[in-house]
Amino acid sequence: MSVSEILPGFFFIQRGFLNGNHFALKSEHPVLIDTGYISDFDKTAFLLDSIGINPANTGLIINTHCHCDHVGGNRLIQDMSGCKIAMHRIGKHFMDIQDSWSTWWRYYIQDADFFKCETALEDGAILAVGPYQFEVIYTPGHASDGIVLYNPENRILISSDTLWEYDMAVMTVRVEGSRALFCMDESLDRISRLEVDMVYPGHGKEFTDFEAAIQRAKTRLKRFMSDPSSVGLDLIKKIVVYTLMMRGSFISHRFLDYLMTTPWYTETVNLYFQGEFEKTYNMVMTELIDREIVFEADDCLFTNVTP
Repeated sequence: MSVSEILPGFFFIQRGFLNGNHFALKSEHPVLIDTGYISDFDKTAFLLDSIGINPANTGLIINTHCHCDHVGGNRLIQDMSGCKIAMHRIGKHFMDIQDSWSTWWRYYIQDADFFKCETALEDGAILAVGPYQFEVIYTPGHASDGIVLYNPENRILISSDTLWEYDMAVMTVRVEGSRALFCMDESLDRISRLEVDMVYPGHGKEFTDFEAAIQRAKTRLKRFMSDPSSVGLDLIKKIVVYTLMMRGSFISHRFLDYLMTTPWYTETVNLYFQGEFEKTYNMVMTELIDREIVFEADDCLFTNVTP
Protein backbone atom coordinates (compact mmCIF):
# COMPACT_ATOMS: atom_id res chain seq x y z
CA MET A 1 0.00 0.00 0.00
CA SER A 2 1.47 3.33 -1.06
CA VAL A 3 0.63 6.83 -2.27
CA SER A 4 2.62 8.60 -4.99
CA GLU A 5 2.16 11.87 -6.89
CA ILE A 6 2.29 10.94 -10.56
CA LEU A 7 1.42 14.40 -11.91
CA PRO A 8 1.27 17.69 -9.99
CA GLY A 9 -1.69 17.33 -7.63
CA PHE A 10 -2.71 13.94 -9.08
CA PHE A 11 -2.05 10.92 -6.86
CA PHE A 12 -1.91 7.15 -7.38
CA ILE A 13 -3.09 5.18 -4.35
CA GLN A 14 -1.91 1.58 -4.57
CA ARG A 15 -3.91 -0.88 -2.50
CA GLY A 16 -3.83 -4.66 -2.25
CA PHE A 17 -6.03 -7.20 -4.01
CA LEU A 18 -9.24 -6.80 -2.03
CA ASN A 19 -9.26 -3.09 -2.85
CA GLY A 20 -8.75 -1.81 -6.34
CA ASN A 21 -6.12 0.90 -6.77
CA HIS A 22 -7.48 4.42 -7.04
CA PHE A 23 -6.50 7.96 -7.97
CA ALA A 24 -7.18 11.37 -6.50
CA LEU A 25 -6.87 14.88 -7.87
CA LYS A 26 -6.25 17.33 -5.04
CA SER A 27 -8.36 20.46 -5.55
CA GLU A 28 -11.15 22.46 -3.94
CA HIS A 29 -13.55 19.78 -5.18
CA PRO A 30 -11.39 16.64 -5.52
CA VAL A 31 -11.83 14.11 -8.31
CA LEU A 32 -11.52 10.44 -7.38
CA ILE A 33 -11.06 7.53 -9.78
CA ASP A 34 -12.39 4.33 -8.12
CA THR A 35 -12.98 4.13 -4.39
CA GLY A 36 -11.92 0.71 -3.09
CA TYR A 37 -13.90 -1.86 -1.14
CA ILE A 38 -16.73 -0.76 1.16
CA SER A 39 -15.50 -2.46 4.34
CA ASP A 40 -12.11 -0.76 4.00
CA PHE A 41 -13.51 2.74 3.61
CA ASP A 42 -11.92 3.95 6.86
CA LYS A 43 -8.51 3.10 5.37
CA THR A 44 -9.46 4.79 2.10
CA ALA A 45 -10.42 7.95 3.99
CA PHE A 46 -7.17 7.80 5.94
CA LEU A 47 -5.12 7.55 2.73
CA LEU A 48 -7.00 10.45 1.17
CA ASP A 49 -6.48 12.50 4.32
CA SER A 50 -2.73 11.80 4.11
CA ILE A 51 -2.62 13.84 0.88
CA GLY A 52 -4.92 16.55 2.19
CA ILE A 53 -8.19 15.37 0.68
CA ASN A 54 -11.43 15.27 2.65
CA PRO A 55 -13.88 12.85 0.96
CA ALA A 56 -16.74 15.13 2.07
CA ASN A 57 -15.48 17.74 -0.42
CA THR A 58 -15.42 15.37 -3.41
CA GLY A 59 -16.81 16.88 -6.58
CA LEU A 60 -16.64 13.89 -8.93
CA ILE A 61 -16.03 10.13 -8.84
CA ILE A 62 -15.07 8.33 -12.04
CA ASN A 63 -15.37 4.54 -12.06
CA THR A 64 -13.48 2.23 -14.39
CA HIS A 65 -16.17 -0.45 -13.87
CA CYS A 66 -18.83 -1.45 -11.38
CA HIS A 67 -17.18 -4.29 -9.45
CA CYS A 68 -17.27 -4.00 -5.67
CA ASP A 69 -13.54 -3.43 -5.21
CA HIS A 70 -13.73 -0.32 -7.41
CA VAL A 71 -17.04 1.26 -6.38
CA GLY A 72 -17.22 0.29 -2.69
CA GLY A 73 -16.75 3.81 -1.36
CA ASN A 74 -19.07 5.51 -3.86
CA ARG A 75 -22.29 5.57 -1.84
CA LEU A 76 -20.56 6.72 1.35
CA ILE A 77 -18.70 9.52 -0.43
CA GLN A 78 -21.76 10.58 -2.40
CA ASP A 79 -23.89 10.69 0.76
CA MET A 80 -21.39 12.96 2.53
CA SER A 81 -20.43 15.15 -0.43
CA GLY A 82 -23.29 15.12 -2.91
CA CYS A 83 -20.71 14.45 -5.63
CA LYS A 84 -21.50 13.42 -9.18
CA ILE A 85 -20.47 9.98 -10.43
CA ALA A 86 -19.44 9.06 -13.97
CA MET A 87 -19.02 5.58 -15.45
CA HIS A 88 -19.54 3.76 -18.74
CA ARG A 89 -23.18 3.80 -19.87
CA ILE A 90 -23.52 0.05 -19.25
CA GLY A 91 -22.41 0.45 -15.64
CA LYS A 92 -24.77 3.41 -15.27
CA HIS A 93 -27.59 1.18 -16.53
CA PHE A 94 -26.74 -1.40 -13.86
CA MET A 95 -26.92 1.32 -11.21
CA ASP A 96 -30.17 2.76 -12.61
CA ILE A 97 -31.99 -0.60 -12.48
CA GLN A 98 -30.09 -1.82 -9.38
CA ASP A 99 -28.76 -4.95 -11.08
CA SER A 100 -26.79 -6.78 -8.40
CA TRP A 101 -26.10 -9.75 -10.68
CA SER A 102 -24.44 -8.09 -13.67
CA THR A 103 -22.30 -6.08 -11.26
CA TRP A 104 -21.05 -9.45 -9.84
CA TRP A 105 -22.12 -8.44 -6.31
CA ARG A 106 -24.76 -11.15 -5.88
CA TYR A 107 -22.95 -13.71 -8.02
CA TYR A 108 -19.81 -13.57 -5.88
CA ILE A 109 -21.57 -12.68 -2.57
CA GLN A 110 -19.84 -9.30 -2.31
CA ASP A 111 -20.62 -6.17 -0.31
CA ALA A 112 -21.50 -3.00 -2.20
CA ASP A 113 -24.20 -0.31 -2.27
CA PHE A 114 -26.02 1.19 -5.23
CA PHE A 115 -25.50 4.89 -5.90
CA LYS A 116 -26.73 7.58 -8.27
CA CYS A 117 -24.71 7.81 -11.47
CA GLU A 118 -25.35 11.06 -13.33
CA THR A 119 -22.96 10.73 -16.26
CA ALA A 120 -22.86 7.93 -18.83
CA LEU A 121 -19.42 7.75 -20.43
CA GLU A 122 -19.03 6.70 -24.05
CA ASP A 123 -16.04 5.26 -25.85
CA GLY A 124 -13.84 8.08 -27.14
CA ALA A 125 -15.09 10.71 -24.70
CA ILE A 126 -12.55 13.14 -23.26
CA LEU A 127 -12.63 13.56 -19.49
CA ALA A 128 -11.12 16.56 -17.75
CA VAL A 129 -9.51 15.60 -14.44
CA GLY A 130 -8.49 19.05 -13.33
CA PRO A 131 -5.92 20.23 -15.89
CA TYR A 132 -5.40 16.71 -17.27
CA GLN A 133 -7.26 15.28 -20.24
CA PHE A 134 -8.03 11.56 -20.34
CA GLU A 135 -9.55 9.66 -23.24
CA VAL A 136 -12.17 7.05 -22.32
CA ILE A 137 -11.52 3.75 -24.07
CA TYR A 138 -14.14 1.02 -23.74
CA THR A 139 -12.51 -2.32 -22.89
CA PRO A 140 -15.07 -5.07 -22.19
CA GLY A 141 -13.99 -8.58 -21.28
CA HIS A 142 -13.34 -8.70 -17.57
CA ALA A 143 -16.30 -6.35 -17.04
CA SER A 144 -19.01 -5.47 -19.53
CA ASP A 145 -18.71 -1.81 -18.53
CA GLY A 146 -14.91 -1.76 -18.32
CA ILE A 147 -12.97 1.30 -19.45
CA VAL A 148 -9.37 2.46 -19.35
CA LEU A 149 -8.29 6.11 -19.19
CA TYR A 150 -5.47 7.36 -21.41
CA ASN A 151 -3.57 10.63 -21.10
CA PRO A 152 -1.66 11.05 -24.39
CA GLU A 153 0.24 14.17 -23.29
CA ASN A 154 2.05 12.27 -20.53
CA ARG A 155 1.66 8.82 -22.15
CA ILE A 156 -0.07 7.49 -19.03
CA LEU A 157 -2.57 4.62 -19.10
CA ILE A 158 -4.91 3.93 -16.18
CA SER A 159 -5.55 0.34 -17.21
CA SER A 160 -7.76 -0.77 -14.30
CA ASP A 161 -8.49 -4.51 -14.60
CA THR A 162 -8.05 -4.62 -18.36
CA LEU A 163 -4.27 -4.97 -18.00
CA TRP A 164 -2.10 -6.05 -15.08
CA GLU A 165 1.64 -6.51 -15.24
CA TYR A 166 2.01 -10.28 -14.71
CA ASP A 167 -1.45 -11.66 -14.04
CA MET A 168 -4.97 -11.23 -15.42
CA ALA A 169 -8.26 -10.32 -13.78
CA VAL A 170 -10.92 -13.01 -13.38
CA MET A 171 -12.86 -13.93 -16.51
CA THR A 172 -16.45 -14.70 -15.54
CA VAL A 173 -18.06 -16.18 -18.62
CA ARG A 174 -21.28 -17.08 -16.79
CA VAL A 175 -22.00 -13.39 -16.14
CA GLU A 176 -20.12 -11.64 -18.95
CA GLY A 177 -21.18 -14.06 -21.66
CA SER A 178 -19.57 -16.57 -23.99
CA ARG A 179 -17.81 -13.77 -25.92
CA ALA A 180 -15.97 -12.50 -22.84
CA LEU A 181 -12.57 -13.96 -23.79
CA PHE A 182 -12.88 -12.61 -27.33
CA CYS A 183 -13.96 -9.21 -26.02
CA MET A 184 -10.91 -9.10 -23.78
CA ASP A 185 -8.65 -10.04 -26.68
CA GLU A 186 -10.15 -7.24 -28.79
CA SER A 187 -9.76 -4.79 -25.90
CA LEU A 188 -6.08 -5.67 -25.57
CA ASP A 189 -5.65 -5.13 -29.31
CA ARG A 190 -7.24 -1.68 -28.99
CA ILE A 191 -5.01 -0.45 -26.21
CA SER A 192 -1.89 -2.04 -27.70
CA ARG A 193 -1.91 0.74 -30.33
CA LEU A 194 -1.47 3.46 -27.70
CA GLU A 195 1.84 5.16 -26.96
CA VAL A 196 2.36 4.39 -23.28
CA ASP A 197 5.30 5.08 -20.97
CA MET A 198 3.62 4.21 -17.64
CA VAL A 199 0.74 1.92 -16.77
CA TYR A 200 -1.27 2.17 -13.55
CA PRO A 201 -3.28 -1.05 -13.17
CA GLY A 202 -6.34 -1.83 -11.09
CA HIS A 203 -4.27 -4.03 -8.79
CA GLY A 204 -0.54 -4.09 -8.22
CA LYS A 205 2.17 -1.51 -8.73
CA GLU A 206 2.71 0.72 -11.73
CA PHE A 207 4.90 -0.61 -14.55
CA THR A 208 6.62 0.56 -17.71
CA ASP A 209 6.89 -2.49 -19.98
CA PHE A 210 3.49 -2.05 -21.58
CA GLU A 211 4.16 -4.23 -24.63
CA ALA A 212 5.37 -7.19 -22.55
CA ALA A 213 2.30 -7.01 -20.32
CA ILE A 214 0.04 -7.00 -23.38
CA GLN A 215 1.82 -10.03 -24.79
CA ARG A 216 1.60 -11.94 -21.49
CA ALA A 217 -2.13 -11.23 -21.29
CA LYS A 218 -2.73 -12.33 -24.87
CA THR A 219 -0.72 -15.51 -24.31
CA ARG A 220 -2.84 -16.33 -21.27
CA LEU A 221 -6.03 -15.64 -23.23
CA LYS A 222 -4.85 -18.00 -25.96
CA ARG A 223 -4.37 -20.71 -23.32
CA PHE A 224 -7.79 -19.98 -21.86
CA MET A 225 -9.37 -20.35 -25.29
CA SER A 226 -7.60 -23.64 -26.04
CA ASP A 227 -8.19 -25.11 -22.56
CA PRO A 228 -11.47 -23.89 -21.05
CA SER A 229 -10.83 -25.70 -17.75
CA SER A 230 -7.92 -23.31 -17.14
CA VAL A 231 -10.44 -20.43 -17.07
CA GLY A 232 -12.43 -22.23 -14.39
CA LEU A 233 -9.34 -23.11 -12.35
CA ASP A 234 -8.08 -19.53 -12.47
CA LEU A 235 -11.49 -18.22 -11.42
CA ILE A 236 -11.89 -20.61 -8.48
CA LYS A 237 -8.40 -19.92 -7.13
CA LYS A 238 -8.83 -16.16 -7.32
CA ILE A 239 -12.33 -16.06 -5.83
CA VAL A 240 -11.39 -18.45 -3.02
CA VAL A 241 -8.56 -16.09 -2.07
CA TYR A 242 -10.81 -13.06 -2.51
CA THR A 243 -13.43 -14.65 -0.25
CA LEU A 244 -10.84 -15.23 2.47
CA MET A 245 -9.68 -11.63 2.14
CA MET A 246 -13.26 -10.37 2.44
CA ARG A 247 -14.00 -12.50 5.50
CA GLY A 248 -10.59 -12.44 7.16
CA SER A 249 -10.77 -16.18 7.87
CA PHE A 250 -13.10 -19.14 7.54
CA ILE A 251 -13.55 -22.33 9.60
CA SER A 252 -11.75 -24.99 7.58
CA HIS A 253 -14.30 -27.81 7.67
CA ARG A 254 -17.15 -25.45 6.76
CA PHE A 255 -15.56 -23.70 3.81
CA LEU A 256 -16.65 -26.13 1.10
CA ASP A 257 -20.18 -26.18 2.51
CA TYR A 258 -20.22 -22.39 2.27
CA LEU A 259 -18.90 -22.41 -1.31
CA MET A 260 -21.68 -24.82 -2.26
CA THR A 261 -24.25 -22.18 -1.28
CA THR A 262 -22.79 -19.62 -3.70
CA PRO A 263 -23.87 -19.26 -7.34
CA TRP A 264 -20.33 -18.88 -8.63
CA TYR A 265 -18.77 -22.05 -7.20
CA THR A 266 -21.47 -24.49 -8.21
CA GLU A 267 -21.85 -22.98 -11.69
CA THR A 268 -18.09 -22.93 -12.31
CA VAL A 269 -17.54 -26.52 -11.23
CA ASN A 270 -20.55 -27.69 -13.24
CA LEU A 271 -19.32 -25.81 -16.30
CA TYR A 272 -15.64 -26.75 -16.23
CA PHE A 273 -15.23 -29.78 -13.94
CA GLN A 274 -18.29 -31.97 -14.50
CA GLY A 275 -19.83 -31.18 -11.13
CA GLU A 276 -17.00 -32.74 -9.11
CA PHE A 277 -17.35 -30.27 -6.24
CA GLU A 278 -15.25 -31.90 -3.54
CA LYS A 279 -12.52 -33.12 -5.89
CA THR A 280 -12.17 -29.66 -7.42
CA TYR A 281 -12.14 -28.01 -4.00
CA ASN A 282 -9.40 -30.34 -2.74
CA MET A 283 -7.32 -29.76 -5.89
CA VAL A 284 -7.56 -25.98 -5.58
CA MET A 285 -6.92 -25.83 -1.84
CA THR A 286 -3.93 -28.19 -2.08
CA GLU A 287 -2.33 -25.92 -4.68
CA LEU A 288 -3.05 -22.72 -2.75
CA ILE A 289 -1.68 -24.18 0.49
CA ASP A 290 1.40 -25.67 -1.23
CA ARG A 291 2.12 -22.24 -2.75
CA GLU A 292 1.61 -20.63 0.69
CA ILE A 293 -1.13 -18.37 -0.65
CA VAL A 294 -3.53 -19.93 1.85
CA PHE A 295 -2.65 -21.38 5.23
CA GLU A 296 -4.50 -23.12 8.04
CA ALA A 297 -4.22 -22.30 11.75
CA ASP A 298 -6.49 -23.25 14.64
CA ASP A 299 -8.89 -25.00 12.25
CA CYS A 300 -9.31 -21.78 10.24
CA LEU A 301 -8.24 -20.82 6.74
CA PHE A 302 -6.43 -17.56 6.02
CA THR A 303 -4.70 -15.98 3.05
CA ASN A 304 -1.30 -14.28 2.88
CA VAL A 305 -2.46 -11.98 0.06
CA THR A 306 -2.54 -8.31 1.07
CA PRO A 307 -6.10 -6.96 1.03
